[in-house]
Amino acid sequence: MSEPQQLHFGTGGKPAVILGHFANRHGLITGATGTGKTVTLQVLAENFSSLGVPVFVTDIKGDVSGLSQAGKQKEFLDNRAKELGIQNYHYSGSPTVFWDIFKKHGHAVRTTIQEIGPMYLSRLMELSDVQQGVLAVAFKYAEEEKLPLLDLKDLKTLLNHMGDNDKEISQNYGRITNASIGAIQRRLLSLESEGADHLFGEPALELKDLMRQDLSGNGMISVMESRELMMKPQLYAVFLLWLMTELFESLPEVGDQPLPKLILFFDEAHLIFDDTPKEVLRRIDQVARLIRSKGVGIYFCTQSPGDIPEDILGQLGNKVQHALRAYTPKDKKVIKAVAESFRENPDLDTASVITELGVGEALVSTLDEKGAPGIVDRVKIAPPRCRMGPATDKERRLVMSRSPVAEKYDKDMDRESAHEKLTERADKMAQQKRQEQARLEAAEEKAKTTSSRRRGRPKDTPLEKFGKSVSRRLTTKVVNAIWKGLFGRKR
Repeated sequence: MSEPQQLHFGTGGKPAVILGHFANRHGLITGATGTGKTVTLQVLAENFSSLGVPVFVTDIKGDVSGLSQAGKQKEFLDNRAKELGIQNYHYSGSPTVFWDIFKKHGHAVRTTIQEIGPMYLSRLMELSDVQQGVLAVAFKYAEEEKLPLLDLKDLKTLLNHMGDNDKEISQNYGRITNASIGAIQRRLLSLESEGADHLFGEPALELKDLMRQDLSGNGMISVMESRELMMKPQLYAVFLLWLMTELFESLPEVGDQPLPKLILFFDEAHLIFDDTPKEVLRRIDQVARLIRSKGVGIYFCTQSPGDIPEDILGQLGNKVQHALRAYTPKDKKVIKAVAESFRENPDLDTASVITELGVGEALVSTLDEKGAPGIVDRVKIAPPRCRMGPATDKERRLVMSRSPVAEKYDKDMDRESAHEKLTERADKMAQQKRQEQARLEAAEEKAKTTSSRRRGRPKDTPLEKFGKSVSRRLTTKVVNAIWKGLFGRKR
């Protein structure tokens, strides 16, 4: 039997490794600002890539884009590599694809309104329960009427149609009000002003394009440009929730494989959970529990483990804890709770070490061969092979020009959907109405003309009446004579 594949990302009392067949058991990278979380993320991402595992990572500050570029030789990096016994250390970039919802720094990322669904869309628009119910009716009506909801234009047209036919739709689907429809329409306008309409449309993102390898067998690293997206936290959260759900619902069950099929790194993960409704939290918890059986690992990056709900935190088997600062009594409580969450190491005062860690150091606990949390260890993180800093705009454009998905996603599509179908239906009804109106007007005009003629004709004089009577009698005699001549008996 071959040795299990390992991802070596640092060294402490022993090498810090993530076992390949347990890499799908999720993970957590935490620490205060400036303690080295981003570099740890880069090291993990490029190591997964070198093992052939595709990676998706959100780039909050722009510096994760350095994964695409070879690092610059620096003495302290070379010394760290020698100190940690890293073999064949060299500087290199990883195969990278850049993505961007706003299409400024990467290929367009889109999904459709119907794919994102009413629950996540309601969260994005911060709708009330009543308004969410109306939106659910809209989705159901669109499904049964075969009206594809692809972009915001489709949804706006559908809502207008529902407002015009509220009585009929209420009878079949439950009561809807124009007030609720109006509130949803106002939220849609607000979303458009924030640029959210960029997310909805076609071509929609196909998940297989996040799960590619290059010609050398290295996993492609998809870097999601998120600097502008971060300014719209609801949109950021909804996109990530949608991505997790789509992977969960689309991928087949595979169980624990020698290596995962995909690894997701979500930076600033607290934004996913801030002010999240219970129903959405329940959904995230369910997805996190089950998606690992689809071969997908999720790694959350945030400042404190307290940013992650406890039910989800308990599912994160591989943990990297950078330094935390104890400035307030509340900070000290957090540090104590974090220390107690690790499996105790008799050689470490974990709570004290958390505040003493230097940049590039971390407390690490990963799953052992039996799938149990390993004893916590103080670890020096391996140096990255890529650039510790952002790619330039020129470098980014060069990477995008060579991208295997550029032709597919850089052109917009606008096929027939709810907007076109409802507009065509409305035009036909308007035309029929105009034709019926014209027919009625013509009939009315004809009736007026006939009535006018009757009213305007002069009465016959006595002589004219006598003449008409004589004429009728003569005509009758002539007709009778002809009839007898043709069909009468011969004498």
